[in-house]
Amino acid sequence: MPLRAGIVGLPNVGKSTLFNAITKAGAEAANYPFCTIDPNVGVVEVPDDRLQALAEIVHPARIVPTAFEFVDIAGLVKGASRGEGLGNQFLAHIREVDAIVHVVRCFSDNDITHVAGKVDPEADIETIDLELIFADMETVSKRLDRTRRQAKSGETKVREEVATLEYVLNHLEEGHPVRHLQLTTEQVEILRDLHLLSQKPVLYAANVAESEAAQTELPLVEPVRRMAEREGTHVVVISAKVEAEIAELEDTDRELFLAELGLKDSGLDRLIRASYDMLGLITYFTAGPAEVRAWTVKKQTKAPQAAGVIHSDFERGFIRAEVVGFSDLVATRSMASARDSGKLRLEGKDYIVSDGDVMHFRFNV
Repeated sequence: MPLRAGIVGLPNVGKSTLFNAITKAGAEAANYPFCTIDPNVGVVEVPDDRLQALAEIVHPARIVPTAFEFVDIAGLVKGASRGEGLGNQFLAHIREVDAIVHVVRCFSDNDITHVAGKVDPEADIETIDLELIFADMETVSKRLDRTRRQAKSGETKVREEVATLEYVLNHLEEGHPVRHLQLTTEQVEILRDLHLLSQKPVLYAANVAESEAAQTELPLVEPVRRMAEREGTHVVVISAKVEAEIAELEDTDRELFLAELGLKDSGLDRLIRASYDMLGLITYFTAGPAEVRAWTVKKQTKAPQAAGVIHSDFERGFIRAEVVGFSDLVATRSMASARDSGKLRLEGKDYIVSDGDVMHFRFNV
């Protein structure tokens, strides 16, 4: 299944307009082997020009890009952590996503009322962060109460869990999200099954007016950039209105429309790429007469685990992988030529997959 990013935002920030554009863009993708998708999920292709380049070499019957899901997280208002609005639904949905795309209003429009009475991107971000923090405080406090009772047994593992939970709770009570903490591998493991909301990585989508979509210096975007820089995360400047118009166009018309606006690519494409980078994802390919296909794995994934993304039998019976880099295959123009020129390698179980690897797995079960 593709990775998921939850789209959150206060009312009237353009979240619904953006999600509707994403859903419409994703509706054209009919070749994904997924089951029925709920109406609040949009599945979109991950843009990758390398797929077409590989297809020109192997002439496959079809091209299958990898996919990314955007989930519309509904009902967030101030007080959501206490059940205001659709608070409980919001919290349940956001626990299930891999990352958060926070849509921040960075445009002025007298016809669209801001929920707080004025456009203030920094305050909007802090409002949502606080709701995540409040919800996490409740989650951690409940676990801590139970774990403290268990700690009376004196087990080292339980005492370590108490120490971690106390450390995290203190951080939350100071008004900081968990994602700001530098946690050890052991601490991350202790927190894993809590699915803390403020621990999820966040990408900011600064929603600007249509007339500002191609501009670089925008006063309302600057506070968002500063907050993102402090967190070491990304900001994608996007116009939800532009994306809605792009979603209605055919490919050729889309390119002309973007050129007229002075944009090289759509905000959706930039949003997907930034989400991939934030989550530490890479793409490898399989290429043959049947299909050229992109697969998504985490950075530092070893070959057997990468094979397991295709099928569990591939990982269980992994023998070796035949690997050629994308640029090497493009230069040699065929697998046979890549092999003859020494560009095709045989790699074993400890091989760490690189972005752009074209791979063929040998396995036996």
